[in-house]
This record gives sequence, C-alpha cells and structure tokens, in this order.
Amino acid sequence: MSFNAPLLFTFFVYLLLIFFLGAKAYGRTHSLDDYILGGRKLGPAVTALSVGASDMSGWLLLGLPGAIYLSGISEMWIGVGLVIGAYFNWLFVARPLRVFSHEANNSLTLPDYFENRFCDDTRILRVISALVILLFFIFYTASGLVAGAILFETSFGLSYSVALTIGTVLIVAYTFFGGFLAVAWTDAIQALLMLAALLISPLIVINGVGGTSAVLEQLQQINPASASLFADLTLVGFISLIAWGLGYVGQPHILARFMAVESPLKLVLARRISMSWMIIVLIGSVSTGLVGIVFFADEPLKNSETVFIALSQSLFNPWVAGIITAAILSAIMSTIDSQLLVSSSVISEDFYRVFIRTAASQKELLLVSRLAVIVIAILALAIASNRDSRVLDLVSYAWAGFGSSFGPVIVFSLFLRKMTAFSAMVGMLIGAITVVLWSNLNGGIFDLYEIVPGFLLASFAIVVISLLRPEQKKISLEQYDDVQSLLAVP
Repeated sequence: MSFNAPLLFTFFVYLLLIFFLGAKAYGRTHSLDDYILGGRKLGPAVTALSVGASDMSGWLLLGLPGAIYLSGISEMWIGVGLVIGAYFNWLFVARPLRVFSHEANNSLTLPDYFENRFCDDTRILRVISALVILLFFIFYTASGLVAGAILFETSFGLSYSVALTIGTVLIVAYTFFGGFLAVAWTDAIQALLMLAALLISPLIVINGVGGTSAVLEQLQQINPASASLFADLTLVGFISLIAWGLGYVGQPHILARFMAVESPLKLVLARRISMSWMIIVLIGSVSTGLVGIVFFADEPLKNSETVFIALSQSLFNPWVAGIITAAILSAIMSTIDSQLLVSSSVISEDFYRVFIRTAASQKELLLVSRLAVIVIAILALAIASNRDSRVLDLVSYAWAGFGSSFGPVIVFSLFLRKMTAFSAMVGMLIGAITVVLWSNLNGGIFDLYEIVPGFLLASFAIVVISLLRPEQKKISLEQYDDVQSLLAVP
C-alpha cells in the first residue's frame, strides 16, 4: 500500500496528542514513586480503562481476530477464559494487593512487594522475581513490536525492518519521558479508541451483508466448521483456551494498576467499568474475525493477523481509516509502554537502588529508569526482528510465564498467612521453569497450554512447603494480620 495524505495526517494528529500527554506527565513526574506508580493517584475510570488497554494490546486487534479468521469461532474460548480470569482478579486480588503493597513498606514493584511481604533479608526473592520479569517481558514487548511493524508495513507500505524501527522509537519516546502517568492517561484514551473501532467495523460489514443471519449463512457455505463453537476442538485444546484466564493474577503491568489506584474503595467502580469494556471489545474482536472470513472469501489474506487492518482500510474513507489505524497503534502502545515501564522500574528499584547505589537520589533513579526503557526496547527489538514472529505465539508464551511464576505467589501471598519467602522462591522458579520446558515439547499431553501445568505445580509447591515449614517470623505474621484487619473494614 502507498502513502495517502488523509490516512497519514489523521495518524499524525493522534501521535501529537499522545506526545502532548507524555509532555504533560513529564511535568508531574518528580520522583521514582511518580514515575513507577504515579504517586498512587489514579482515579477509578483511568484505572479501569488503563487495565483493559494495557491487558489487551495488539493481541485484541491483530492476534485474536487473526485466530478467529484462521480457525473459526471456536477460538473465542480464549476470550471466555480471559473474562472469567479478569473478573476474579478484580474481585479477589485487586483490593488486597492495593492495601498490602502500601502497608508493606509502600512497595512500588512486585519484587519490592514480595521482599517486604515475606520480610526477606536475603534479597534472593527480589532478584529471582526481577529476573523473571525481565525474561518474560522482553518476549511480551517483542510481541507488541511485531504488531506495530505489521501495522506500519500494511498501512504505509514500509518494509518490515523500517516499520519495526519507527514503531519502537514512537513508543519508547513518550514512555521515556512521561512514566506511569503518561502510560495511564494514554491507555485510557487508547481504550476508548479500541472500543469504538471494534464496534464500528464489524457492524458495517454485518449490515452490508444483510444482518447476522446472513453472515452465519455465508460462514456455513464458506467453511461450516468456522461457525461451530467446538469444531476440531479437543479436550486438551478446550482446556488450553479457557486456561488463559489463569494468567491474569500474575501479570505485572496489570497488577501495577491495582497498586496505583488512589483508594481501595475506588476499585469497585473501576471493576464495573473495566469488565463492561472488556466484554464489549472481546465480542467486537471475535466478530471482526468472523466477518473477515465472509468479506475476504474471494481473496483470502496472506497474513491472518492483518484482517482488522484490511477490513478498516477496505470499508472506510482514508480519514476514518486513519483513526482506526491510530486505534490499532493504541492497542499496541498500551501494552508495550506498560511493559517497558515495569521492566525499567525493576532495573532501577530492584537492582540499581538495592545493589549498586543504595544512596541514589530520586533524580538519579529517574534517569536509570528512563535509560532502562531504551535497553529493554533494544533487546525486544532484536527478538521482533524475526519476520516470521507471530503476535499470538509471543503473547501466549509471556502470558504463561507470568501467570505460572507470579500468579500462585501473588494469590497465596494474599490469602495464606504462613506462606514463607522460601515457598515463594520455589513456587516462582517451578512455574517459570515448567513454562520454558513445556513450551518446547510437543504431542499428547504436551499440547496442553503450558500455563496449566506451570500454575498447578507452582501452587502445589507453595502449599506443601508452607505446611511443612510455616512462617515463624513474628513481624511477617503481624503484618499479615494488620492487613487483614484493614481489609475487614468495608
């Protein structure tokens, strides 16, 4: 595709808005606390939309519609699993984590929280959790960069390598300067753009074809299996799709939003907004993949993950297509910026301040965080440079990694009084190692999504060790009891 002025102009205006918000956030970022968690001042609406946008990313507009376009509606079970997992995450994890992270010495990062929660003087738990974050976030960030490159390549006729570089520079720029506030504010706008785009595009196609019944009839004619909820779906496959919901309790970029909300009481409203948004956009994403099967029946797409981009540019005039292109970039940006921010905070807060310069000033820590954003982006760029990388594959690996290594530790740290630092370390390592090993095996039981064995084995290890060697530190037990007293107050 060649450049066209309306598409480019609309897209450019959107980028100016993003960088304006980044500059405004820069003026309000004066400390590491501001840069990492925005001073814990997020309101419920921004928290809700930011959680949704940073969660869904390019997977929502590229990966999921592409999977539906390729395999049919049976892939929607991923969405069902995610809705269930997200709801339970909001209901059972959000408020306890917000309270506990604040009471545990005002913990700013997950490694910081783990160390303070278990009063771990060895610093081993902090190091292990920080390394896990850096490992899986590099792959997660790479998935976003691949999605961004596909967008620029398809929309503006750029080569993959040039598109990849431009997308990386744009995302790194405003994250570098604005920190958490820039990320949260832009995420809220991006969530609204994503919502509008996923409602409008499938509705236009459905209306043009003659309604929902007409779309379903054509799907039956093109490929009967594409309209079946269980077509070619084995029990292992079904469990694997639903199991995506397990990952929510371990995603650092989502949990950071819970930790940053201004008041635990605001989380009820935030949950309602976030879940409503999530259900609507998932329906829109699945619908986009299905109408894409009908729309491109005569000329199938070479890359299934471009179905939403191709639809928007076929249905709308260049001005509207520019807005939708911006919405796709929004989805991509909204997760990458969060991942870069969490990774940079790990380097500055959990490595640099703790092991290298304990007396570092806030200004110095801010500089280290910003430089870390660039370093992580470069490493992710190297992985994303592989043209054959697929968004959904990279996301699923990182999602399983965090869900298995951090998920059980987070859940049991909030609800198991006598859990110890040692059990957290073992559980975290077992979860991460299981994902790495399982993902490289194929056939039979190994076709099961690696998050299932990773999550279960890590949980088993934590419970068994905590029962055999329960926490004895009085300060840790008293801290847990104090937090439970606070949570008991409505």
